[in-house]
Amino acid sequence: MPGPGQSPAELFDVVNERDEVVGRRRRDEVHRLDLRHRAAHVLVFNSRGELFLQKRSAAKDRHPRTWDSSASGHVDSGEDYDACARRELREEIGLTPAAPPVRLFKLEACAQTGWEFVWVYLCQAEGPFRLDPAEIEEGAWFAPAAIDQWLAERPDDFAPTFPLIWQRLRTAGRT
Repeated sequence: MPGPGQSPAELFDVVNERDEVVGRRRRDEVHRLDLRHRAAHVLVFNSRGELFLQKRSAAKDRHPRTWDSSASGHVDSGEDYDACARRELREEIGLTPAAPPVRLFKLEACAQTGWEFVWVYLCQAEGPFRLDPAEIEEGAWFAPAAIDQWLAERPDDFAPTFPLIWQRLRTAGRT
């Protein structure tokens, strides 16, 4: 059952294998039927090179109480990825950055992403943040080496999309 702010009747655009909109369905149908849809993840780094990670709320309908990107969420029907990234930063951690988040790369929809095409963004901020308790249980800053070790030792602590994002980011030498 979706948590607060996660209505099963929320509408998502359904997309094909080329990320082209082919329809619109309710959140619960999209997830139950494993239909392709869209999401944005934003990685917030501070001036020391640390990444802010959030621990998802126990009320989340997918992957509760796992660690994830700084802010992330589904792209609403009719919304674009860039608007979603800005909205999720504002809603989840109370951040309105001076400059828009920068697009880094796009992940293809697959089982590990929950059939989401995912645009990954980067921005810099120092915090402190105002965490939405309906979305986030806690948040903290982590050095890249600590994240590497944590993922190697306890990968199940993370929502499934985050290790894909982190591996791609590290391979590209972005941290």
